[in-house]
Amino acid sequence: MADSPVTDPSEVHSLRQGATLAIASADLDRKTRLAQETARRWHDRRLSLRSPLDPPLPDRPGRPAKPDLVPPKAVEKRSLHTLPGRIALLHALAHIELNAVDLALDIVARFATEPVPQSFFDGWMKVAFEEAKHFLLVRDRLRALGADYGDLPAHDGLWQAAHSTRNDLTARLAVVPLILEARGLDVTPALQEKMRETGDLESADVLKVIYEDEKGHVAVGAKWFRFLCAREKRDPAKAFQDLVRANFRGQLKAPFNDIARAEAGLTPSFYRTLSAKNYSANTK
Repeated sequence: MADSPVTDPSEVHSLRQGATLAIASADLDRKTRLAQETARRWHDRRLSLRSPLDPPLPDRPGRPAKPDLVPPKAVEKRSLHTLPGRIALLHALAHIELNAVDLALDIVARFATEPVPQSFFDGWMKVAFEEAKHFLLVRDRLRALGADYGDLPAHDGLWQAAHSTRNDLTARLAVVPLILEARGLDVTPALQEKMRETGDLESADVLKVIYEDEKGHVAVGAKWFRFLCAREKRDPAKAFQDLVRANFRGQLKAPFNDIARAEAGLTPSFYRTLSAKNYSANTK
């Protein structure tokens, strides 16, 4: 889907329109600008939720020509104690944050007709705004180190989570915030510490901002997952496990940051039985 001729965010008249145009944009400056301005205007109550004139959602988000997208195992891992290694980590993080922008916007645009309170969209547009902030922070850090987003290959597995849960909001919440975002709570503190050990305090500070915000993102996901389960009279932990088994290709990897997860409303009863060491037994 080509970029829309709309260039000024003030020309956006509905939340679903703004979110869809941001997803579709291959110009990443425009994507992040549209995401953040749509969030501002929605929170100021200057947008309707949807309109009959809203454009259709694209099958895939808009992307620039680079980076090349490769299978996850083809992405090279390097030591953080070298400059190329730190650049590789930041590049991978930029790619994750870019996908997170589109995933948050997709929840809003795709499920704009769901019977949920307006505060559902408030929460996810705050997430979209902050994910755009994260992408810009990481990209600025890459540029300060003499690199840029697009310089290295990146993997294409993240958007599969959106595609596999496109018809089920409860499944989307289980997979995206409660697995993918929660994984960030597990791994980011150690990465932050390693960056500090190398003397790259600026990158460590970027990771700290991301980590603190991501707690809130998982909390938004957990809040609305529990809301939908209560409405459907389902046990949330059991529903999470069933949805993960049906919609997520992979295993949940320990160690888990149980404290940060619990603060966000994601208790061990949700995910412990799905960890790699227990997964095979649970899925037989």
